[in-house]
Parts: sequence; structure tokens; C-alpha cells
Amino acid sequence: MIEDYWMALARDIPFSQYGNEGITAAAIVDLNKLTVFKGPKTNGEITGNTLFRGLRPGDLTGPYLSQFFLLPVSFGTLSVAQRFSVYTPGTDYLKDFNTWLAVQNGQGPFPTQAILPNTTSYIKSGRDLGAWVHADVTFQAYLFAAQWLPTHAAPLNPGNPYRTSKNQQGVQTFGSQHILDLLGEVSNRALKAMWYQKWFVHRALRPIAYGGLVHNTITGMAMYPIHGDVLNSQALVQIFSKYGSYLLPAAYPEGNPQHPSYAEGHGVIAGACVTALKAFFDESFVIPKPVVASDDGQALLPYAGSDAGQITVGGELNKLANNVALGRDVAGVHWRSDAEQALLLGEAVAISILRDQRSTFNEPFSGFTFTKFNGTTITV
Repeated sequence: MIEDYWMALARDIPFSQYGNEGITAAAIVDLNKLTVFKGPKTNGEITGNTLFRGLRPGDLTGPYLSQFFLLPVSFGTLSVAQRFSVYTPGTDYLKDFNTWLAVQNGQGPFPTQAILPNTTSYIKSGRDLGAWVHADVTFQAYLFAAQWLPTHAAPLNPGNPYRTSKNQQGVQTFGSQHILDLLGEVSNRALKAMWYQKWFVHRALRPIAYGGLVHNTITGMAMYPIHGDVLNSQALVQIFSKYGSYLLPAAYPEGNPQHPSYAEGHGVIAGACVTALKAFFDESFVIPKPVVASDDGQALLPYAGSDAGQITVGGELNKLANNVALGRDVAGVHWRSDAEQALLLGEAVAISILRDQRSTFNEPFSGFTFTKFNGTTITV
């Protein structure tokens, strides 16, 4: 919850400035004081380079945002620059108790989302990422990655039987149609697994709802068993100073979806689709000429970090999955545990589907070998 509060406070901070300005510097200090924090650390400490990032191989390499969110993509003769409509900076919702309560009770209509007029931008901040995960199409991010990879000579997975063929190539099996179809299939199956977890197992509270428990406890309206780390967090001091309440400010007028929090739909699709892409492409391929969005989002700049030569397909696919999953946390509608565990659930679904498909192929096939989210290698 404390991380979600800081994510909300930092929505308009460019990713490149994490740790270099007051809000995220305070977040780092506050998060490092927690009795338990399960996000990434370097030498036991949260830093500007680990703040709000994922735990998977490659997540801490290169810029915060995956290259697959930035690089231009071709769909046949259509060239797409990944510039998006963005939400108006500084505009948050459900900041007072009466408005919060009305939304919790399902009362509408909701206000119109404040979109920055006549402007498109590369994703540069948490608010931009929150806008993307609010309006994206089911497996959009992974479709874009699937289009970018073959058009930029990314090698196929070493297990692909057509990788060394001189006179044949895969199409319906082991080729472009196969991977595109697979993205849709694993997404749909993963969502079914996710809905089961939401309704039949966990029925977990949303962070925005939990913010009401925090607010009512501090103001004396009720008494809930809120963890002392939350009540003593500097995040609450800043939240109250800015908004006049202890509620978690929402990025969207409707607050959060009206179904349970765990597991996360965006995360389970991300886990499934990224696993499918790692099975089809060589994850060790180094992405040439990596870029980063300028702080105003109007340009792509060369990434000049010392780890520029270590930005690989596998790492950036993992980062893409975490960007999407944790982007929902930035919006205030999910917890880190929702995101992290949903990735693993989606991965398990995709592995199961790949395993089921294996016996249907006519081609000689010894299996796809790739790296799981936990860093171990699997052959399916």
C-alpha cells in the first residue's frame, strides 16, 4: 500500500528522474524503512534504478521502460510511431471521502477522463503508462513486439525447426501465423484462469478501497487493523498535504474495476504472451541502438547507459510484462503482489499450451528452450 501511495505521488515524474528529485528520493527513503518490502533492491537497498521496477531477469538493465514500448513498428506498409494520447498531468480522482464513497457504492455517472488535448507523447511517466493500461487492446503490447522482432532480424528460438532450413520456412506452424494466433490463444486461456482466481479463490480488496480503511482509521471514523508501517509512512504525510485526505488518489474517474483485485488481468496476459514470445524468438539477441523517451515525451533519445550493450530481447520482454503489470499499480488499481503473481500464472498457462501443442507438430521438434521469470531454463 505504501508503494502504491508513492506511485500515485510520483505519477508525473519522468522515469529518467527517479531518485534525482524530491518525491522519488523521499519514496526511496521511506520504502527502505519498511519491515517487509518485496520489490527489487541493489545490495539490499531500494535505489533510483530499482524504484517501481520488476524482479525478473533484465528488469534492472537499461531504461525503466521496455524498448518494445518505444521503438517504431511496421504492420505491412503501415509504419507506427509509438506516440499515444496521454492524461492531463496533475489530474487525479476520488480525493475526498464523499466522492470516494459514492464510487465505492457504484454511483455514477463518472466524470470524463481528462486527456491532454492536441497532444501525443512517447510514454515518459507513470501517468502516461497508467493511461496506456487503461485503454489498451488485449494483447496490444505483445503484438507490437511480435511485429518488431522479425522485421529487425531477431533470430528465431534455437529450437525452431525452420531456423536452419535453406528452402522452407514456418507459417501455420513455427511461423508468423503461429505466433500471432498463439498470442490470442494464451491471452484468452490465461484470463479464464485469472477469473477463477478472482472470484472462486481470493476476492481480494482493491488498493483504492483499502485507502478508505486507512483514511477512516486515521480520522477516527472507524478502526481497522492497519499495519503500523502504513500509518507511520511519510507517504501519508505527503498524501494529506497534497490532497487533504488519506485516500489513495485514483488515476481514473471510476477508480478501479468492480471485481476483485487478485489476480491481475493485465499481468496474466503479460505473463502468457511474453512466455509465448520467448518460445518463438532468441531471447539472447541484443537490441541495437536502444532509446529512451525525452522527459517531455516528444522525442526518442539514444540510451547512453553503460549497460546499453546488455539490453536483450529476453530482458526487454520481461520488462515489458512488468511495465504493463506494474502500470496498473501506478494507476492505483492493483497491488505489487497482483502483478507479480499474475505474471507467474500467465507463464504457467502459456507453458501448458505450448506443451499441449508439441505433440501435434509434424516437423522434427526437440522443444523450445527459454528462461522463465524466476531465471531458470525450461525446455517445452
